[in-house]
Amino acid sequence: MDWKKEGRILAWLVLGFLACWWLPVDAPRFQGAVLEALHLVRWYAREHVLLCLVPAFFIAGAIAVFVGQGSVMRYLGPRAPRALAYGVASVSGTILAVCSCTVLPLFAGIYRMGAGLGPACAFLYSGPAINVLAIVLTARVLGLKLGIARAVGAVVFSVVVGLAMELLFRHEEQERIEAIAAADEGEPARPLWQNALFLADMVAILVFANWGKPDRPEGAWHLVWEWKWPITGLAALGLAAMLAAWFGIRWWKVALATAPAVGLAVAFPGRPMVPFVAGVIGLSVLIAGRRDETGTWFEQSWGFAKQILPLLAAGVLVAGLLLGRPGHEGLIPSAWVSSAVGGNSLGANLFAAVSGAFMYFATLTEVPILEGLLGNGMGQGPALALLLAGPALSLPNMLVIRSVLGTKKTVAYVTLVVILATATGMLYGALVG
Repeated sequence: MDWKKEGRILAWLVLGFLACWWLPVDAPRFQGAVLEALHLVRWYAREHVLLCLVPAFFIAGAIAVFVGQGSVMRYLGPRAPRALAYGVASVSGTILAVCSCTVLPLFAGIYRMGAGLGPACAFLYSGPAINVLAIVLTARVLGLKLGIARAVGAVVFSVVVGLAMELLFRHEEQERIEAIAAADEGEPARPLWQNALFLADMVAILVFANWGKPDRPEGAWHLVWEWKWPITGLAALGLAAMLAAWFGIRWWKVALATAPAVGLAVAFPGRPMVPFVAGVIGLSVLIAGRRDETGTWFEQSWGFAKQILPLLAAGVLVAGLLLGRPGHEGLIPSAWVSSAVGGNSLGANLFAAVSGAFMYFATLTEVPILEGLLGNGMGQGPALALLLAGPALSLPNMLVIRSVLGTKKTVAYVTLVVILATATGMLYGALVG
């Protein structure tokens, strides 16, 4: 018997028993924190799983099956010109404008297909951080200076973090890339432009289904918001047409799978989630179990879902327990956070960066949260530090990144973001203070 191993197991069992024994179940704060955790999980399930994660899983699965490794490595691989690789990574993130969890399946997909660690990490950061609407909203609500600082900092961060990760792990990544390059992917089943259009159509579904309502009922952004569901429906019909025309699925099967969603859209025009769910079910039934590349597409998408969803659920639950929802408290009192981020000290900026990194921010929610914190005495430097670390990281996000990159690379990525956010916050605070 390995007594050392058994001793560790016994120690964990004893710690678990003591934790259960001393659970403060009668304490009002603990009871409130548990409810906050459950509220946050319910809110996440309602607002993000169907509209954000499910399309992202299908896109990630499509990248793994339909996009050739040569294409990924040509634009995002370690041997691609750095300007091209990091430019593509950051621009892709800007177009998607997703939260720190929705970007994860897409990041995992391009990384496994041969993207270099640096460009993949640049994409991972840029997706949630370089959000055009969030930056505009920051400038409008929190001030033009902070909005500009956030925009510049996010763009620079995506490149600096990517380059630093590439440099730190260049030897480990070389073996992975060589193994991927040695694999024979065979002849592509269709031209590159068809695969590109197919992926772009799914990205359009993801983007328009999650198009946020602007704070002013005017302008182009509001016009798109008013037409978001018809646009999403047209993109879904385009996806169905491509499946029949390019992927060898018979028209009558595609029509049968699409009909329920179309009928429900007509019957319930004010409840767009109903046809959206019907469309997801129809697509899944259509391709699941097929013995061709569309069946592999479903298997890959399902694989991403199995890997990522449990980790996200656990992370959201813990984040809600500790920090609560916006406007509500978890185990950590919000007064502690407010008092710790005043001024422009190293401690204030570091605390803002670390707390932002572990909190979960849905897209755009960081702005009203910061508005309240600034009103309670938060310094400008810590505000920027939180804006640069918070939307790009979260506890659920870290758990999934670890499952893709491993512990060492995940710790390095998180540490880089926190250090850069802290330093940038201090610099900005000194300049505007």
